[in-house]
Amino acid sequence: MGTPDLAAVCLRKLVSGSVSNGQSLWKVTGVISQPDKPKGRNLHLQPTPVKAAALELGLECFQPLKAKDPESLEWIRSKNPDLIVVAAYGQILPQVLLDIPRFGCINVHTSLLPKYRGAAPIQWAILEDCHETGVTLMKMNAGLDTGDILAVRCTPIKNEYDAGTLHDHLAKLGGELLVETLPDYFAGKITPRPQPEEGISYARKITKEDGHLDWNLPVRKLFCRIRAFNPWPGTYCFINYPSGKRELIKIWKAIAIEKKISAKPGTILNVNKNEGIIEIACSNGVLHILTLQREGKKRMDTSNFLTGSIIPQNIILE
Repeated sequence: MGTPDLAAVCLRKLVSGSVSNGQSLWKVTGVISQPDKPKGRNLHLQPTPVKAAALELGLECFQPLKAKDPESLEWIRSKNPDLIVVAAYGQILPQVLLDIPRFGCINVHTSLLPKYRGAAPIQWAILEDCHETGVTLMKMNAGLDTGDILAVRCTPIKNEYDAGTLHDHLAKLGGELLVETLPDYFAGKITPRPQPEEGISYARKITKEDGHLDWNLPVRKLFCRIRAFNPWPGTYCFINYPSGKRELIKIWKAIAIEKKISAKPGTILNVNKNEGIIEIACSNGVLHILTLQREGKKRMDTSNFLTGSIIPQNIILE
């Protein structure tokens, strides 16, 4: 059960890892994903990444509006599953569903539980400047990411990671951890352990408004914010030109330079088209912009952006 790219990676790994030394370890008998959604300018229905992967792999994919609906429960029971693997499905599953498979339901969660339970663990780990994160395999219960732990895989969060690249890295780790863990779990060699009582935190859902940059923040926090919200929702600010024009600019990539500075936060300190430089004052340093975008236009590196734009120095961004 899953919907986005993370779940599609895990599904592919489950299928490719189902045979070892010529012996079948398990068989994926069915896939559940949320309904297709309209995308693009024409709002045509697009299959979810998991549905696309299932069709490519020749697997049946069921897409109920709600997993708790009677028709959904009936479809799952018809498959007589020994185990259900869940990865970013997008709905809280009821106990009646969790009780169907004899080995229960296992969730692939992209944090080191109990830290960052909830909807956006990858973004919050970067946003709060954690040095490491990881993947937890959890035996699900009816709570929000509160189930017992089966296995954990840790990884450092590198400065060059944004939410997109960290997602891809964790998806790969999650798929590998599943394939490594399931044989011992089926054999009864793994005893699920309760999550620690300490260190619990919740990663609430990110909104578009979260992307508005506050230049009064320390430069390292702004750097983390830009990475955490790439690719969605993106971080942005407003330029108020001397002419009275107001423009939204998205910032996708930057370098944080900590140093003593006297200018008001948000001030454009340096614009150099030849060197491709836009530097913005923060509370304790300078943010050197590398990639940015006008609303409705393509992303550009700073050099190309300044080729067709005049950005005045000393104005203050909002």
